[in-house]
Amino acid sequence: MRILTDYPERLSQTKHVYTSPDQAGERVTSHQIKSVRLTSDHALITLESVPDRNAAEFMRGLYVLIDLADAVPLEDDEIYLFQLIGMSVEMESGEVLGPITDVLETGANDVYVVQSERYGEVLIPVTEHTILETNTDENRIIVRLPEGLLPE
Repeated sequence: MRILTDYPERLSQTKHVYTSPDQAGERVTSHQIKSVRLTSDHALITLESVPDRNAAEFMRGLYVLIDLADAVPLEDDEIYLFQLIGMSVEMESGEVLGPITDVLETGANDVYVVQSERYGEVLIPVTEHTILETNTDENRIIVRLPEGLLPE
């Protein structure tokens, strides 16, 4: 599998994983880990419930998820990227843009992909100037967009 975590070494300490067709993990299947081998950018995982390569082929494209209890603890002001998916994005004027559908991790800064009914797909750079507030209790993010980011 392609590694999306910053802490791949934790996979060797994990006993169970879940597979899901979506990153949000709304429909998951539990699997016990038999073995893990890490390469530079991939992990080779053998699951008890997957007897051979043919069975594994049917899992191509699925996300491999772990229990939140097995995740790296966060600082008080941090949030897991998966928690951002579905959060409502609002401009400081109060106009609702739409939900976050994906987070792109780039070299400079992350980018929130927002699906807006009015503007279509909106890419919002995650910087201290654009993200004014992230409120996990209210499931919303307040933004100040750079001029010209939205179509007229």
